Amino acid sequence: MELEPLYKVKVTCHYCETEYETSRVRPSLKRPYRTDADFCAYYKLENPDFYVVRICPHCGFASTENATEHLNEAQRKAFKEQVGNRWVKRDYSGARTLDQALATYKLALLCAQVIQEKDRVVAGLLHHIAWLYRYMEDHAQEHRFLEFSLEAYVKVFEREGTGGNEAKLLYLLGELNRRVGRFNEAVQWFSKVIHDKRITDAAMIRASREQWAVLREQMISSKLELPEEMLEADKEAAKRSPSK
Repeated sequence: MELEPLYKVKVTCHYCETEYETSRVRPSLKRPYRTDADFCAYYKLENPDFYVVRICPHCGFASTENATEHLNEAQRKAFKEQVGNRWVKRDYSGARTLDQALATYKLALLCAQVIQEKDRVVAGLLHHIAWLYRYMEDHAQEHRFLEFSLEAYVKVFEREGTGGNEAKLLYLLGELNRRVGRFNEAVQWFSKVIHDKRITDAAMIRASREQWAVLREQMISSKLELPEEMLEADKEAAKRSPSK
């Protein structure tokens, strides 16, 4: 007998402290058959990303597991005035369609902006919304939200600086710049991962090299002038290659 892909867990609302249920995808089914270079994953059954946002059916407070758990008085007041007072009770505890998932992320984004949530949380929500539009093949909206998420990730880098996950963040800044057509900026971010000796994350170094090559081909096919970093890399590669 096949297991249902979803199971329910109980969570406590960070705003009204009411306990409610929300669904998650079983860990054994969280195996994507394909993943894009910016970590957008594709699944045959339920997409776990559809269930990242938890929404309290009583007050409408939407959050993720990475969100701030304890709201101060200013945050509580801002949420009540801008979201809570307008909330019409809805239940998102069951299976979600793509449209419903998008609605949950947009509500979570609104809540995050209202309470001035951490930059990293806001960036993640914006990036996920871009993915949902990618699933819909709405390229204009995907591009729009990739731009927003890129701006938010830059804020994360500027405010948090170095950290345990710096290589992944730097790589992502390179990849998102590539996707929105800012090729020169993409080169600079990928270069940081590849050439900074303090970075030892082999997976992100390899990914940066791969996307550097993709970017180089894009620029050549678009007849764009290669930046100095790429020309220097080409010279170094030519030196290392065996002479004919």
